[in-house]
Amino acid sequence: MKETFAMRPDIRRATAEDAGQVAELIATAFAGLKSLAYLVPDRRERHKIMIASFRILVDHAVEHGEIDLVDDGPAAAVWFPRDAPMPDPEDYERRLAEATGEWAERFRALDALFAANHPAEPCHYLAFLAVHPKRQNQGLGAALLRHHHARLDGLPVYLEANDPRNRDLYARHGYQERPSFALPDGTIYWPMWRPVTLD
Repeated sequence: MKETFAMRPDIRRATAEDAGQVAELIATAFAGLKSLAYLVPDRRERHKIMIASFRILVDHAVEHGEIDLVDDGPAAAVWFPRDAPMPDPEDYERRLAEATGEWAERFRALDALFAANHPAEPCHYLAFLAVHPKRQNQGLGAALLRHHHARLDGLPVYLEANDPRNRDLYARHGYQERPSFALPDGTIYWPMWRPVTLD
């Protein structure tokens, strides 16, 4: 599906005051993904649980990464630099258990898969790129990518695409596929890498 490009959006750095909004945006934008149905099979509880789990990483990004937010709030990108050892989110195990309840082991398994497939070399890591469903296909995701790419400091970029449409967006911006991996239910993730030579 082609994107309909709107005017260039205003993008700002999110703060701690934006964290709740960003976590809810990610959960809403990702609601249709197969991976979320695996992580939380209970549809009635899924959205609330995903907001709480995303909030852990959004809070961490406010302190140790950066969050680019389209100014009126319909899209955000959550980035972590990986040019030095990154601390785990504060009190992560307790917060994850409280956020995810009976499904905590599924989240831990996903964490382990991500860690096993993450590149060893220094890079920027795009943890989440989220666009509200009512604002998708307007070029907001592409604008967020371009915004961050313009500020890169000589490091490549890594991410995990979680559906074919997202994978194709990243490919259009110079990301190259690496070997995929899958959740126990067969849901596929596509690790992708954007080399330094594109900057």
